[in-house]
Amino acid sequence: MTAFLGVEHSLGGRRWVGPGVETARHAEAMAQATGLPPALCLVLARLGVPEAGAESYLAPTLRDLMPDPRSLRDMETAAARLLAAVAGAERIAVFADYDVDGGTSAALLIDWLRRMGAGRPTLYIPDRIDEGYGPNPPAMRDLAAGHDLIICVDCGTLSHEALGAAEGADVVVLDHHLGGETLPPALAVVNPNRQDESGDLGHLCAAAVVFLMLVEAGRQLRAAGRAGPDLMALLDLVALATVADVAPLTGVNRAFVRQGLVVMARRARPGLVALSDVARLDRAPAAYHLGFVLGPRINAGGRIGQADLGARLLATNDAGEARALAERLEVLNEERRAVEAEVRAAAMAQAEARGFDAPLVWAAGEGWHPGVVGIVASRLKEAANRPAVVIGLDGDEGKGSGRSVAGVDLGAAVQRLAREGVLLKGGGHKMAAGLTVARDRLDEAMARLSDLLARQGAGEGGPADLRLDGVLMPGAATPELVERLEAAGPFGAGAPGPRFVIPDCRIGFARAVGETHLKLRLDDGLGARLDAIAFGAFDGPLGPALLAHGGARFHVAGRLDVNHWGGRQTVQLRVEDAAPAG
Repeated sequence: MTAFLGVEHSLGGRRWVGPGVETARHAEAMAQATGLPPALCLVLARLGVPEAGAESYLAPTLRDLMPDPRSLRDMETAAARLLAAVAGAERIAVFADYDVDGGTSAALLIDWLRRMGAGRPTLYIPDRIDEGYGPNPPAMRDLAAGHDLIICVDCGTLSHEALGAAEGADVVVLDHHLGGETLPPALAVVNPNRQDESGDLGHLCAAAVVFLMLVEAGRQLRAAGRAGPDLMALLDLVALATVADVAPLTGVNRAFVRQGLVVMARRARPGLVALSDVARLDRAPAAYHLGFVLGPRINAGGRIGQADLGARLLATNDAGEARALAERLEVLNEERRAVEAEVRAAAMAQAEARGFDAPLVWAAGEGWHPGVVGIVASRLKEAANRPAVVIGLDGDEGKGSGRSVAGVDLGAAVQRLAREGVLLKGGGHKMAAGLTVARDRLDEAMARLSDLLARQGAGEGGPADLRLDGVLMPGAATPELVERLEAAGPFGAGAPGPRFVIPDCRIGFARAVGETHLKLRLDDGLGARLDAIAFGAFDGPLGPALLAHGGARFHVAGRLDVNHWGGRQTVQLRVEDAAPAG
């Protein structure tokens, strides 16, 4: 395959890959048949949208894409048990994971129960350091002593011992993590990634599973002649979890996020309003803001602070409480950034010394905070284009987190090591996993994991290719085009956002902004100009090369965005890479 615009090795060290011949032909035919902008048609063609389905793809309806909740095993039992608990005024506890998916899942149940007029359930989120991930026997034993029903969300599928300790209470599991050969002792385990499921809904996050259970509860209520709460009002939480948990934005997930963003724009949920305000988000949020602005702040409590802060923020209907919780999370997020930066620097140096050529990139350090190892693993994965694991050592054990690349199932490999006894504990899903390892078996475990990942093809590729949708001239980059492109979204995991090249352009203006960013103005030589910003440009060769351009011409690649300032809308390019032209 010929490199796009002849760029075999960009300033960022990547090979540029443009649309294939068939994709380009499909896009051209679509543009002629529909009258849609050619740039939009290139994106739709890359996403595999047929010509006849272009208009419906741009305006998806949840009704058309919603799966039947009853297609998941144990779903009817779980919903019926929840309704029975509400009808009988039973004592309910929600045991949730400490990340965004767990917090939103818990908030969904708390909000729904409030709308049903039921009492507020007990919320239990384990401490990341003291208790670790998922249910543990002491916590489940204590909850069972004072509750009739325990609902585990975003956890529980592998917690056989812990769920067995919940004697006297019914346990329902609503999860999406990979299941084992046997199920834990629970009344119902609703999980699209159970081994006896088809996997058709395996892309759902836990909050989406909870939402489907509430849909089934609504169906059962209607069958009994009763009305349930408006579930559409809860989709802001489902959207947040779907994006923050990096679930693929395809099929029903895409519809969940599109509708959830509409709900979020109404600013009806006090917690999200307060969080948006402290984050200085002055526009209706897009998928990007869910993953990179709101999500990290909600996660901050579980990472380095009080584990239940995020769930409490999302569940509250009190504006004052929401403001106080949001401000606390903002402070914790700043602390998290500082801790993360320190661990990232040490992990990157260690991984580079070990080498980025192996199927697995990993690092481990004394006292590395377990709340940031997952974020740092993501950074290593991005740098090496390999699965990555980062582990914090404490005493005789290490607790770590891993992130994978497309086509490599990290969760299954980690789960296998746990079954083999090489790890003390481990689980997750294809793209992310958590593990606990004995210090004296660390090297053995990482070697074994590397071997398993190599069998899946990890490490066969070099630096990641930069995939591009096509060429765009500065004069064509209008707010109207950006709006049309956004209609093909939301974009994220499984559906990368549009990325175009501004070809053969001069840099009419360039200056450093802050410590690592670069602000630019691109000129096509025909009178059209386009503002651009390259975040983190001086962390690598991109910033110095463009700043010292010396009048040279460049191909500049990135994503279009709209700036809102002083009542005006202007387009800018968020630069991701560049290469000398000619």
